[in-house]
Amino acid sequence: MSPEEMQNSMMKNLIAKTGNTLEHWKAVVAASGLAKHGQIIKMLKSDHSMTHGFANLVAHKYLKTDSASANPDTDLVAEMYAKGKDHLRPIYDVLVEQVKTFGSDVEIAPKRAYVALRRKKQFGLIQPSTKTRVDVGINIKGKDPEGNLEASGSWNSMVSHRVRLASIDEINDDLFSWLKEAYDNAG
Repeated sequence: MSPEEMQNSMMKNLIAKTGNTLEHWKAVVAASGLAKHGQIIKMLKSDHSMTHGFANLVAHKYLKTDSASANPDTDLVAEMYAKGKDHLRPIYDVLVEQVKTFGSDVEIAPKRAYVALRRKKQFGLIQPSTKTRVDVGINIKGKDPEGNLEASGSWNSMVSHRVRLASIDEINDDLFSWLKEAYDNAG
C-alpha cells in the first residue's frame, strides 16, 4: 500500500475511529493555539485519546491548511538541502518515502540540522552532513557493524549506527532492513 493509499484509508476511518470529522479536529487544534506538529500530536493523544497515526494525520492536515502560519517542517527540510546540498535532496526523498511505508505511526520530524524518524521514540535520523554526503543514523543497539553499517561513535549520541550515502545508488535493501528493525524496536 502506497503512502497516499494509507492516508486515504485513514481519512475514511477518521470518523469511525475518533468519533469526529477532520473539520472538528482542525477546530480543536485551532482552539488549542498550538502551532508545532509535535505539540499538536501530543495534545491530541493526551487530551483526546487519539492514536499516534490519527493525531499525526490531523496535525499534518491542520498545518497544511492553516493560513495563519506556514508549515515550519517544510522550510526546515528545504533549508537543510539548500546552499550546495540540493543534489542530495533525492536521497532524503527516497528514504522518507520508504520509511513512511513501515506504519501509520511513523513521524517525520524535521529539526534544524537533521530530520528525526520517530515512532514511540526516535529510531533514526537523516542528516545532510556535508555537501557530498547524507548520513542516516539508525538506533539498533547491540547490532554488530556490517557492510556499510558502522558504529556511530562520536558522530551522534542519539543513534547507535550510521550509514553514509553519497548518491541514491548507495541506498539498498540492507539499509531499509536496518531502518525497519529500528522502527520495530521503537514500538
